Amino acid sequence: MKSETILSLQSMPAASASYGRPPCRFINREYFTVSYESDPDLIKEAVPEPLEPDGSNLVLYEWIKMPDSSGLGTYEESGIVIPCTFHGEACNFTAQMYLNNGPAILAGREIWGFPKKWGRPHLRVEDTETLTGTLIYNNILVSMGTMPFKYHTLDKKAVAKNLGKMQVNLKLIPDADGSPKIAQLVAYNLEDIQVKEAWSGPARLHLVPHVNAPVADLPVKVCVGGTHIISDLTLPYGRVIHDYLSE
Repeated sequence: MKSETILSLQSMPAASASYGRPPCRFINREYFTVSYESDPDLIKEAVPEPLEPDGSNLVLYEWIKMPDSSGLGTYEESGIVIPCTFHGEACNFTAQMYLNNGPAILAGREIWGFPKKWGRPHLRVEDTETLTGTLIYNNILVSMGTMPFKYHTLDKKAVAKNLGKMQVNLKLIPDADGSPKIAQLVAYNLEDIQVKEAWSGPARLHLVPHVNAPVADLPVKVCVGGTHIISDLTLPYGRVIHDYLSE
């Protein structure tokens, strides 16, 4: 292979790319999010500077079902998001993610710096009435969330605006000698958002301590509520908003 051919490849391995080229379009992407109050000191420890927690002491625990994702396939995801600010701008920092799809893990880590690890999340409706999210890691239940199915309707325009909020990841990739090669905050904003359904309601969240899936390190003090959203949207390429190696 000549160098120009190598530089045109989208991902490893060269013989067969691990994922499609962004932007990625998601159809009928389904979110179940539980908002809860946690320990402010532990939240602060989990947030990389110069991001700052937004002062609400809230953490968002998410389950996402993606039945139709261009370039990535079909999968489910679960993890922790922390509301923050970046130089005064409201944003969400993605702290942990667990999912059951190889292309999505590889693309997420290599392009946007999503903190993705393999796990077995599942979002479903139990006995026709309870929206239920679970996460299994190493054959152990580490999280479970519940909410009444389609309880209160939400304003779709407000939901779409919130989905378009800046999202931030901490991207860390080592060099061949083990030294840091990439250490960045990478931001992105979801685009072309069409909210099809949006609901809210009371919710409960149960987190189990696990050393390799430490979702319980941000413990639940009070469950504030839950949201259930179905939408179409596009994930574009990201942008670097802070480079630790250039400091």
